[in-house]
Amino acid sequence: MGGPSEREYREKLNNIREKLTKRAKDVRSDFTRIEKMKVEALKKNEELRRSIDHDVDRIERDIVKSKDLAPESKQRLQMDIVHLKTEVGEKHAELRTRISETLIPSYAEQANY
Repeated sequence: MGGPSEREYREKLNNIREKLTKRAKDVRSDFTRIEKMKVEALKKNEELRRSIDHDVDRIERDIVKSKDLAPESKQRLQMDIVHLKTEVGEKHAELRTRISETLIPSYAEQANY
């Protein structure tokens, strides 16, 4: 009858409980850091979009004011600006989506685990 006592088993269970608590705290801390990184990435994405929009708008105003450019040149440049604005909008949306979807695995990815 020299087996472990109830007290020894309780100590082992308490040690396991302490490990669980510590690891859960570590995981929550990791998620907090990840969320902060996502917020910063979203801010950078928004700042980039505003900066590019501002630069493109300034160039667009300069083109309209320019007396040296032929009307055909202005028209071609205006078309390029429209295409660039569309591209900027698409890239901005793509980045925002990728940032938002970070750590939200799809159902197919979950099936692999």
